Order: sequence, then structure tokens, then C-alpha cells
Amino acid sequence: MRKKFFLLLLLVVTLLSGCWDVSEPQRMYYIHGVGIDFKDDEYEIFMQIIDFSNVAKSEQPNPNPTQAEIGRAKGKTMEEALFKLYRSIDQKVFWGHMTYLILSEEAMKSEHAVPIIDSFLRHRETRYQIWAYCTQESIEEILLITPIIDKSLTASKLSNPLNSDAQESFVEPVNLRKLIIGLNEPSHEVSIPLVTINKNWQTADQSSEETALTGVGILSKDGFKGFIKDDAARGMQWMNNKTKRGQLTFKLDGEERDYLTTTLKKIGVDIHPIVKNDQVTFEIDLKYDVTVNGFKGKISVDQIRKKTIQEVKKEIKATYEEALKKNTDIYNLSEALYREDVKTWKKLQKDRKINLTSDSISKIDVHVNKVNPGRKTFDETINE
Repeated sequence: MRKKFFLLLLLVVTLLSGCWDVSEPQRMYYIHGVGIDFKDDEYEIFMQIIDFSNVAKSEQPNPNPTQAEIGRAKGKTMEEALFKLYRSIDQKVFWGHMTYLILSEEAMKSEHAVPIIDSFLRHRETRYQIWAYCTQESIEEILLITPIIDKSLTASKLSNPLNSDAQESFVEPVNLRKLIIGLNEPSHEVSIPLVTINKNWQTADQSSEETALTGVGILSKDGFKGFIKDDAARGMQWMNNKTKRGQLTFKLDGEERDYLTTTLKKIGVDIHPIVKNDQVTFEIDLKYDVTVNGFKGKISVDQIRKKTIQEVKKEIKATYEEALKKNTDIYNLSEALYREDVKTWKKLQKDRKINLTSDSISKIDVHVNKVNPGRKTFDETINE
């Protein structure tokens, strides 16, 4: 009886499939970042393969192994370019750890930008949480940049922009999920962070490069609208409820003193559409806290409050005017009307958005909740 049972058990075991078709982790290559360019009617793909041996030791990484390698190939389609890369790869490629996607200016300008994004979303291993960026610089150089003090690539700004966003929220990070939502909501546009190469750092031996987010590229269903960058993009941070921290640098009115820098926190924005005689304007209510970290001489709360309100309004208007030149709704005013009064939006909309002019923002009401000197008083810490 036992012999028959043993033989039956052996027969059952042989029918088990097991895990024979599973690839071992050490025998796979892991995609971390991908860059897409479009030149001469061809796609050029840059594929960044990361070495995970440096990830577990992100606090004190081993500087000897190469953190990543970059592959590149061209093709009439993205798939053709990818298969050309596959021919030169030794192991199976896993896309489930892809963290970010960078589009060149030419890729943004072409009508293929939206299909490129759609292709990555359709891949069964990729996720909606992939961060999206655009750039005017060399994609290859950006992908080869390693974080400061040789930390793991998984700790880089492009891999996890939320870390640095807590320090200064100059440009809001955008993932593929938010990008798709933005393209499907009025006014069917989305602001994609613009990546540039920053050379502010150096080691004892050489200069060190790092990535920086210095503006946005405006992508719509109808194509690429252009870039808004540097000082022209500053107003965006004050019109975003997700802004954690931002800075203002200015001189107080009527004072021959040095420049003063304040930190703005707890941003709260409300946009109110006002409809009269089939015309719509927008009133903006803005609230924030101010912290003054360092200053020379004596200053008052009223001086700080008045000047920050003046500067914030100035930057909001400057960014809005720059966006109008590119025919883009940078503050999503069309969506604000759509959410509050969809019947009026349907009546006024043309090509899925309403017409905006310099007078469309009729009022900006700014309220400073609190001015914090950082210490107990606004007196100088060190007296002359």
C-alpha cells in the first residue's frame, strides 16, 4: 500500500509546473530611466540600465561599480529602436522599475509626443507613477549624471523629485497619471517639468554636474506650446495648493538697504469665475505664511506683508502674460469655470477651452496669514 502511495506521489510531483519560466533577479537588466528624441523622421531612444548593487548601500555606496549604462538606438518606430537595443543586451530586460521618462524638445514638438506617452502606458510592466520630464539639453548627458556625493541613482532628483520639492516647490512634479488627466481635462494642457544641467557643485578633483528643474514645457493634445522657464515661471508656484515652500527676494519700498529673502509656506489658492453677459473673468484669492530668516536693520510686519503681496501679484501676472504669448492656459482657468459652471463653459468654449486675455484675471486678492521672524522679534540678532 505504501509503495503504491509513493509511486502515486512521484507521478503527481512530475506534473507540477514549478517556477521553471521565472527569470532569476541577478540574470536580468533593470530599466531605470528612458529618454526619447525625434530627429530626421526617426525615433532615438536612450535606455538607462541601473546597477542595483549600489542601492542597498545608498548611504555609503561603493564608488567602484558603474551605477548605470546608457544604450541608444534609432528606428522608424519606437519599437524598432527598442528591438535594436535588445540585440545588444545579454540578459532579459525588466521594465517594472522604470522611474522616469524624458522627452527632448524635438520629441515634444512633433505630433508623436502623445503617442510616445501612450506607448509606455500600454506596456504591461510599466506603471502610471513614472515621472515625466522634458529638456532642451542632451538626454544622454542627463542620463549619465549621478547624484551628489555618488549616492544611488534611485535617490536622484529625477527618480524622486518629491524629496527636493519639500525644500523648494518651484515646479510641481508630474507623473504619467497626472499627465493623462491633464490632457483630458479643460483646457487639455499639462505643464511638464523642464530639466537642465546645473554645474554649481564640485569635488576636490573636478566639477560636478547635477540636474535642476528650471521651468516647464507646455504640452497639449494639439501639440507643443513652448517653454516657460526661469523667472518667467515663478508665478506658477504661488498658484498651486501643492506648493510646500517658495522664496521671494526683494528690497523694501523706499529703503536703501540690502536685499531681503522671505520664505512662503502654506499656500492656499481659490479661483472664482465671474460670469456677466456671456463674458467670464476670474478672481483669485491667495493665502500664505511668511518667514523672514535674515535681515539688516529694523523692519516691521506691515512692511513685509505689503511687499510680499506686491511681489507675489507681480510674479503671478508676469507668468500669466508669458503664457498668453504661447496661447496657453497656465493656471487652468478653463477648468475652474468647467468645474463651477459647466453650462457657461460649454457656451463659451472653443476647441475645448475658453478665450483668455490680459483682462481675464480681474482681481488678485492676497492675504498673509502670519509673518514669522524666525525668532521672537524683528530686532537684529547681532547689534553693530
